Amino acid sequence: MPNIAIVGMSLRVPGAEDPAAFWRILRDGKDTITHFAADALHPRVASGREARSAAYVRSRGILTNVEDFDAALFDFTPREAQLTDPQHRLLLECAWEALERAGYDPRSYPGLVGMYAGTGVNSYLLFNLLPAGQLEGTAGAFQAFLHNKPDHLATRVAYKLDFRGPAMAVQTACSTSLVAVALACQSLATWQCDAALAGGANVFVPQASGYLHMDGGIGSPDGRCRPFDAEAAGTVPANGAGLVMLKRLEDAVRDGDPIHAVIRGWNVNNDGHRRVGYTAPGTEGQVEVIVGAQELAEVPPDTISYVEAHGTGTLLGDPVEFDALRLAFQRATSRTGFCAIGSVKGNIGHLDAAAGVAGLIKTVLALRHREIPPAAHFDAPNPRCDVANSPFYVASSLREWPAGPTPRRAAVSSFGLGGTNAHVVLEEAPPRAESSTSRPHQLLVISGQSAAALEAATERLVTHLQDHPDENLGDVAWTLQAGRARHEHRRALVARDTREAHRSLRDLAPAAVVTRTQREVRRRPVFMFPGEDAPYPGMGRGLAATEPVYRAALEAGLAALPVSLAVELRALLLAEPGDAPAETALGPEVAQPALFLVEWALARLWGNFGVKPAAVVGVGVGELAAAAVAGLMTFEDALQLAVERGRLLQTLPDGAMLAVPLSELRTTAILPAGLALAAVDGAESCVVAG
Repeated sequence: MPNIAIVGMSLRVPGAEDPAAFWRILRDGKDTITHFAADALHPRVASGREARSAAYVRSRGILTNVEDFDAALFDFTPREAQLTDPQHRLLLECAWEALERAGYDPRSYPGLVGMYAGTGVNSYLLFNLLPAGQLEGTAGAFQAFLHNKPDHLATRVAYKLDFRGPAMAVQTACSTSLVAVALACQSLATWQCDAALAGGANVFVPQASGYLHMDGGIGSPDGRCRPFDAEAAGTVPANGAGLVMLKRLEDAVRDGDPIHAVIRGWNVNNDGHRRVGYTAPGTEGQVEVIVGAQELAEVPPDTISYVEAHGTGTLLGDPVEFDALRLAFQRATSRTGFCAIGSVKGNIGHLDAAAGVAGLIKTVLALRHREIPPAAHFDAPNPRCDVANSPFYVASSLREWPAGPTPRRAAVSSFGLGGTNAHVVLEEAPPRAESSTSRPHQLLVISGQSAAALEAATERLVTHLQDHPDENLGDVAWTLQAGRARHEHRRALVARDTREAHRSLRDLAPAAVVTRTQREVRRRPVFMFPGEDAPYPGMGRGLAATEPVYRAALEAGLAALPVSLAVELRALLLAEPGDAPAETALGPEVAQPALFLVEWALARLWGNFGVKPAAVVGVGVGELAAAAVAGLMTFEDALQLAVERGRLLQTLPDGAMLAVPLSELRTTAILPAGLALAAVDGAESCVVAG
């Protein structure tokens, strides 16, 4: 099985809207659960006798701006946006962001993209659409169900973003998003797609709500989740969403993708009947899913130094999971205390269908930062978990993740209510190759669907450049140009390095930053070649030093000329300041072929950039450059005519006119390449059109 690279991540969790903010929460061991005052609860979900009882816990992990949605970006009508489950809307935005974070334009990735994701209970339908009468009438009900059924989650993302790989809704309760990751890995491993997005969302609305605590149940009595702690008594429900973008590792390396971590192995199974009840966890099934993932990964258990557990902090769940991990690891090692164990639920609560992907992203961030974050709300180990005689310990504080004889490795578990288990084995990303040398100046482009979106994108880039002052600006420029969609509101600047780019963007310096509104139109470029201007010393020297295509075209021309003329042209065009004769000393026999070579080399350079002219126009020697670019004559023939033209002009008295061979044409001729040459009577210029 090929290894799978994680090349992009996006998430929305309580207290964080991006991976960087999420890592700050984890690193600090923070708890981001919201605890509501009694009068702050939403009456639609907390107005009954249960909500007024002492057993009702007024706590939940909530998201900010969950009601917001960029409908125009995804071509939704206001009515469609109003009807759509917020879980679907959130995953659509996360899909766009995950692709952009990987450096791909969401609507123009050339390969097959798969989509695997699932959601939690659709409370929006129950508490919003249904009471508002949105399900009345056949037509209204159909539209409402179309925008709310989990069946349409993955396929709507595929439709909106033009994904053409497998698109599947995954529903296995709490293990949904990690099962989605495993299915995506399988799809990539069998070449059903070239990239895949996988994850899940859980959004319970209205958010200002709590839950009823029952002794022995899953809910925590005080709104705190304490995984593997002696005081653990349950979990806390929370809203959130997350997606990862996956590619085969060999493809990601080839494409220069930002590889955050590598998935070495994955496995999915079900407990079957081997447990005390349908909602209870099963030790045997968990052992088997862990061992299966390790075997697929071909990774010895004692090389894994962190496990992100399902870790609900429940009376039954934690001891069963800990025992399963112990049995799975001790089948191959007798070492103790070498592997940290933790659970993100202590920080942000239980995200239900999105829990697994949140734990996965946490673990990827830990691998990237080479630190093991502290377990939130941990004081002493659960006495029902024999931690002292196991391979595991619970990290009570932030720890450096030291290097070892193997790459840093970790594992993530997610177990669903109903018995579907998932486990993946991770490894830190391989060392990234150094970026190649680039141009001395870089063009940075930013765009947004609206003026506000442009400003927000600019602010994010300013922050990124400030936080990464040593980043290769060429990489930044490439990602902005090739890995972002183009929108109407645009901003551009040219900078020499990251610090200059940061200053110019931060201050919006008028001399450096250009801001415009530009609708997307198809323009057909025309190359115009002048012919009577005098070249100057060092003309194109900078391009020759930084652009291999330009330099190669120039050298090819010089090699085709007589040695004496080639030496003179090289001295002129590549001259350093003060090393060449004054412009007034240049005669036509040098100036004419010099102009031709510069124009030809520039045309080759633009062609290498992907700019192909729909038409070319030239005057004087530029007429020859136009003819050569259009394919009306060979480069060699056009160059020799340019030399001859220069020689003739050198012998003519001032003011005399020169007729070149092309001016003898009086009609339009169609050539095999599909190009036409039109000449004007009595003129030297011509237009070549495709």
